[in-house]
Amino acid sequence: MRVRFVLTEYVEHLMAEAVYDKLEDGTYSGRIPDCVGVVAFGKTLKECEEELRSTLEDWIWLGLRMGHVLPVVAGIDLNIRLGDERMESL
Repeated sequence: MRVRFVLTEYVEHLMAEAVYDKLEDGTYSGRIPDCVGVVAFGKTLKECEEELRSTLEDWIWLGLRMGHVLPVVAGIDLNIRLGDERMESL
C-alpha cells in the first residue's frame, strides 16, 4: 500500500514549475507563475529555491486560512468547499 502525502505532492508539482533568473548582481530570483505573489530571492540558486519553497508553503497555508482559491495542480485540489463558511479552525 502506497502512502500518499497530498500536500507534499502539491508543493513538489508547483516547485517543478518554478522559474529562476540570475540577476545582474549575481544573485537569483525565483517565482511560481500559477501562484501570484510567490517570489523569492537568494545569493545562490539553492538558497533561492529554499526560500521559494518556504514562501510557497506560507502562501498555501495563508490561502487555506483565508479561504482563497488555490490552483488545482496535477489533479490535486486543496480547495475545501464548506458552503459560505471559511476554514476558521486552521
